[in-house]
Amino acid sequence: MKKFAVILAGNGVFDGAEIQEATLTLLSIMRHGGSYEIFAPNINQHHVIDHTKGEAVNETRNVLTESARIARGNIKSLDQYDEVNFDLLIIPGGFGVAKNLCDFAFKGADCKVDSDVEHAIRSTHAAGKPIGALCIAPVLLARVLDKARVTIGEEEGTIAGIEGMGGEHIKTTHGEVIHDTKNNLFSTPCYMLDANILQIFEGTENIIKAMLSSLE
Repeated sequence: MKKFAVILAGNGVFDGAEIQEATLTLLSIMRHGGSYEIFAPNINQHHVIDHTKGEAVNETRNVLTESARIARGNIKSLDQYDEVNFDLLIIPGGFGVAKNLCDFAFKGADCKVDSDVEHAIRSTHAAGKPIGALCIAPVLLARVLDKARVTIGEEEGTIAGIEGMGGEHIKTTHGEVIHDTKNNLFSTPCYMLDANILQIFEGTENIIKAMLSSLE
């Protein structure tokens, strides 16, 4: 049984992890014979969004605490991550990736990545293990790794940011997976496209299958 580490960015599409992408990633891992452990950085969110109004509210929330809602409490702080204990690493999307795990939402190609997130990516990459990224999460790979080949779908502003960081972007549509064979990276666009939950499930299924197949 291959074991995934899953990094979450909070709880909710506008200020954390995209819940459907996160949940369907976990489902797809188990459907294809894998297991998982969930991590999140123990930091405060950039801000909190009222998802009924799409507006910021005067609250402070913690990324690890909020991610624990999706993990049903079974979660660890990302500073405890050790790539030795896992076969694969995957990061679902959501705006929290671009606001909490890094500041791409505000600084684009000049963004900085949270130190624990960067360590997880670099150490996993150095070990030659597959890394997956959904939705906006490929921007992390483009920032941390040299000449990462990824997809976020077709959104031109984000594509420009990826290319500005030295990454290579491949345009894709629903359910397509890009495999950067040199860096052993996998990416699929999910809600970076105008998608529904069935199309998200197709994307999570395809990326999990592709990542596991690379280990055969």
